[in-house]
Order: sequence, then C-alpha cells, then structure tokens
Amino acid sequence: MTLSVFILVSVIKIVVALGILLTAVAYTVWLERKVVGHIQNRWGPTRVGPFGLLQPLADGVKFIFKEDLLPPHVYKPLYIAAPMIALIFALTSISVIPIGNWVTVLGIHTPLEITDVNIGLLIVLGITSLGVYGVALAGWSSNSKYSLLGGLRAGAQMVSYEISLGLSLVGVLIMAGSFNLREIVDAQSGTFWGFIPRWNIFQGQIVAFFIYLMAAYAETNRIPFDLPEAETELVAGYHTEYSAMKFAMFFMAEYANMITVACLATLLFLGGWNGPHRFGPPLLQAVLPVFWFAVKIFAFLFLYIWVRGTLPRFRYDQLMAFGWKFLLPLAIANLVITALIVALRA
Repeated sequence: MTLSVFILVSVIKIVVALGILLTAVAYTVWLERKVVGHIQNRWGPTRVGPFGLLQPLADGVKFIFKEDLLPPHVYKPLYIAAPMIALIFALTSISVIPIGNWVTVLGIHTPLEITDVNIGLLIVLGITSLGVYGVALAGWSSNSKYSLLGGLRAGAQMVSYEISLGLSLVGVLIMAGSFNLREIVDAQSGTFWGFIPRWNIFQGQIVAFFIYLMAAYAETNRIPFDLPEAETELVAGYHTEYSAMKFAMFFMAEYANMITVACLATLLFLGGWNGPHRFGPPLLQAVLPVFWFAVKIFAFLFLYIWVRGTLPRFRYDQLMAFGWKFLLPLAIANLVITALIVALRA
C-alpha cells in the first residue's frame, strides 16, 4: 500500500511539474511579446482574451493545425527526431530542480521536486548540454546551407560558453561543499550584518553571477547572442526548413531552457526559496517559499526579455572572442580567488 501511494505521489508530481513548466513556457512567450511591445511603444497581444492572455492558446492551436511541410531533400529520420530531442532534454531537466521545502502529500513526506538527488546540479548541466544535439542535427539533416551554418554556429557557441558557465558555478560549489541543490540553498539561509541575505551573489559571487548570466544568454541563443538564427544572413538558421509543430517544438525548447536557467540562477545565486520572515499558519509557511522562488524566476526572466528589447546582436567573431578571451579568463580568476578565500577562512 505504501509503495502504491509513493508511486501515485510521484506521478502527481510529474504531471504537476510538466503542467506548470509548459504553462510557464507559453506565458513567457506572452510576457516577452507584451514587454518588448511596450519597450517599442506598441501594445503586443490584445485581441485574444483580456490583455491578450489567450494568445498562447491561439498560437498552440494554430501550430497544431498548420500544414506540416516536409522538404524532399532532407534526411527524414534525423529531421523529424531533431526537434523532439531538443524539447525532451529541455523538459527533462526540470525533474531535479527543487522549488520549495518538503511537504506531506497523502501521508508521505516528499520534496517539492520530482526527485531529490545528491548530484542534482551535475544532472541539470548534463541534460541541458545534450540539447545542442537537437539543434546541430536539425541543421545537418535539413540539407540546406543556411540551416547547416546555423547548426554549426549553435554547436560552437554552446560548447564555448558551457566552459565559462561551468566554471562560474564552481565557486558556488566550493562555498556550499555540495552538488545537492537543496544543500546549496540551505547554505544561503539567514543574514549577515542583520539585514543582508546570505545569498551567494552577496557573498563574493557577483562576478560569477555576471559570467553565468552572459553564458546563459549564449547557451539559450538569446539576443545579443542569437547568432544561430540570425535572419539577416541565415534566413532563420537551423530551423529554416521547419514548419508547424516541429518549428514550435524548437521554440518551446528555447523557452523551457530559459526557465531552467532562471531556476538555476535562483537556486545558486539568489537564495532559492529563502525570502523575508516566514510567519502565519502552516499552510502559509509552506506556500511562501514557492512564492519567493517564483518571484525571483520572474525577475530573472524579465531581465532576459529586457535585454532582448535593448541590445543589438553581436557579430559572430565578437561572440567567440567575448567567450574565449574575456569570460573564460574571468571565470578562472573568480574560481582561484574564491578557492583562496575559502581556504584562508578554514
């Protein structure tokens, strides 16, 4: 009986997590269109539902019923598999990301995540790094020069910036002494000097946060680093030959990766679900951490969108030079200084 209840709770968590993630993906698109619209002095979606809130639903229905073109020159097995690979790896990474404290469901004490593992950070980095295969295979299997160049750009860009992104997190791991995302959040609880949160961004990791932020823009192919889909010279890059739902799957993967990046930034640098004083009945104390976690993710995504509406796109040589000649040495320097400080404190 206990095993069946445990399985039921696990299934409930999987369904809820995927439902929340897919809903967040849809409304991140809506938020981006509204925010960038106001930045550019226009309204954004307004016609479908109040404030255009039903626009993501309308877009989804359109993609489902839109004609799915299959160019005759593509390599069909990988052409069809590529968007699935990109989306599956983007959605899978949410399985080990905690969003709050432990709760009791159907008599079982369970964490607010699908599964709690000691190497959660390594799993997230490993799964998200595999997403490049979907983009690269899409470019190659399309049998188009524009798509191939977009896929090659994406591969080189993601591999280059993954090094800086990984090194930016080592300082956090040294300070927390664990790969477990919950233990990293617990290490950031409390305050110092009575009012400053003990978040890693306030404990000497602000440079690491900057490196992480820049690498995250490049990893998710966002402006000013969206060179794999630069329409000025590549038409639309690796997804030039895609249409209908397969085209939508690439963008669902992109926005799901944005949310994953925001979750990791919140957990590693912004204190996770730690927030102002917890008070009130037990139900409120259980909900508040999730609320603070969601607020931090929203703030991070808003910054993402704000940058898109503000900065121009880099040239490709500028993008690679910035990653190898600036971010990588800066990440190594931050790692060495953090290690020395922690060693001196010991």
